[in-house]
Amino acid sequence: MRLPDVRDRTVWDAVDGEAILAEARAVLTRPAPVLTATAWARTFRDGVRTDYEDVARELRERVTLLVLAAVLTGEVPPGPVPFLDGAIDGLVALAEATTWCWAPHDRHAAGRGEVLADPDDPFLDLGAAEVASLFAWADHVLGPHLDLRAPGLRRRLRREVDVRVLTPFERVRDWHWLGLDGDAHNWNPWIHSGVLTAALLLVADDERRRRLVRLVVEGLEHYVAVLPDDGGIDEGVAYWWHGACRLLECLDLLAGSADLPVLPELIRFPHRMHLGGDAYVNAGDAPARLSPAQPWHVLHRWGERLGDDDVRAHAVSRARASGRLVWPSAGLGRALAGLADPDWRKAVTAEPGASWLAREEWLPRVQVLVARETAGTPRGLTVAAKAGHNGERHNHLDVGSYWVAVDGVPVVADAGQPTYTAASFGPDRYRAWALRSEWHNVPEPGVTQEPGEDRAARDVRVELTASAATLSADLAGAYPGVPRWLRSVRLVRSSPAYVEVADDESVRPVRLRHVLAGDVELGEGEAFASLDGRRVLRLSWDARHTTAELERRPLDDPLLRASWGAQLSRLTLLVREGPARVRLEQVR
Repeated sequence: MRLPDVRDRTVWDAVDGEAILAEARAVLTRPAPVLTATAWARTFRDGVRTDYEDVARELRERVTLLVLAAVLTGEVPPGPVPFLDGAIDGLVALAEATTWCWAPHDRHAAGRGEVLADPDDPFLDLGAAEVASLFAWADHVLGPHLDLRAPGLRRRLRREVDVRVLTPFERVRDWHWLGLDGDAHNWNPWIHSGVLTAALLLVADDERRRRLVRLVVEGLEHYVAVLPDDGGIDEGVAYWWHGACRLLECLDLLAGSADLPVLPELIRFPHRMHLGGDAYVNAGDAPARLSPAQPWHVLHRWGERLGDDDVRAHAVSRARASGRLVWPSAGLGRALAGLADPDWRKAVTAEPGASWLAREEWLPRVQVLVARETAGTPRGLTVAAKAGHNGERHNHLDVGSYWVAVDGVPVVADAGQPTYTAASFGPDRYRAWALRSEWHNVPEPGVTQEPGEDRAARDVRVELTASAATLSADLAGAYPGVPRWLRSVRLVRSSPAYVEVADDESVRPVRLRHVLAGDVELGEGEAFASLDGRRVLRLSWDARHTTAELERRPLDDPLLRASWGAQLSRLTLLVREGPARVRLEQVR
């Protein structure tokens, strides 16, 4: 992967960067974000972390846009250099920040019982890795012009990355995110990618650079070792981009080793979880609608490298739907790589479309099934169901839950990830309503689900035929004191197609929860869900032995509102005796 600096006009003048330049001009009309100690301390005072992290992200994105604009225009002193000057000011503002670490991650400050970071005791986390990567790419691509406009800045950038990232990485070899205990997750490749970029682009000493690269490779091996061979990521599609995708980018920087056995399956995970449009199966902490601001070019490049046309087609389609070749908000290095890649530019404008939507996808390691009424199209019914356990990374209490999408739009839904607070990853995690089993599409046989890896589905079975796709499992392990609880989720490809969910008859009464999007009307033995004023899904049940209750939950969390609008509904069926079966059909 060749990324030339600003002086190589044959590359940068070939890029249509007008959208980026327009954004950069708009950014220059607004005051630069200011990082404050008070905002950082709120994590410790009242649990609010977004006041600081949102501003820090805005500042990084501002710098990214201005660096890109300075490269695309090639502006050089002594002429007017508004983009270059804005980038310099932003880089210095980040260099002068007390910390790059996000407050909830700073175990050093928490251990001291303080609410301020100590610049002499930096904590290497995701935020620090993000800034290190930003500095490294800015130095690499804009360095010659930085030397002309702000002599000494590049030395300052190197000093800050050394003190805050590279030296702590070398000195502390038991960072919790390394995964030495076998629990490597997205933090591992996310941070290693920042360290690797900084080592390759900022470290002049050959021996130290080699030593840093060796440590990065050793660390990434812990992550690769825990990747399931079916390519599934229990953290979900949203975190695939921060974990698995960053592993791919590290391999690109390391001159690309494509012989890891898991890679062909790993790059297939995003499109295998696709429901339609921007909707994906959102198990765990993930929004129901994936942000378009992803480095789709990485998927495309690896699809090309490993000969997977479905991966390429999915990447191209989603980039086209987003209306952007690259998204600066995804990171400076990612934006530069996408802009400088002529194959990606050509693919987005000219590569023919294709379908990647298989009839069904079954990932046995993460125990997720996705099945469609018709292969090759999101039209009609799509059902997803999961077994799994309640100790998954970014876990929700959702063993046995399911989704139903109509024409690619989720209707029987998972609320998804609410805005993170200081409590999101502590002992109070499951006090958040959106994470509890009562707000997932699971049964409630007198008790609710509990967290823990031992709270797992048992005897998980999948049956896939041309006429039906079925996931069945014993969910009792997720519930305290329940000896047995069989559930099956079945898509029947008849005419018309339908989904049937059948639950055990061993405990009565039992509550069956259903989280529904759109407007919901409750009738006798049936309910209708409507989107945009049109009925799209009918749920029906045996009204003789079942009482139905419908409640609407207003949404005030900005992340949840972005996915669902003003509210979600919960349909609870109280089955007093007899079969507990629910049938779901598209209203055509």
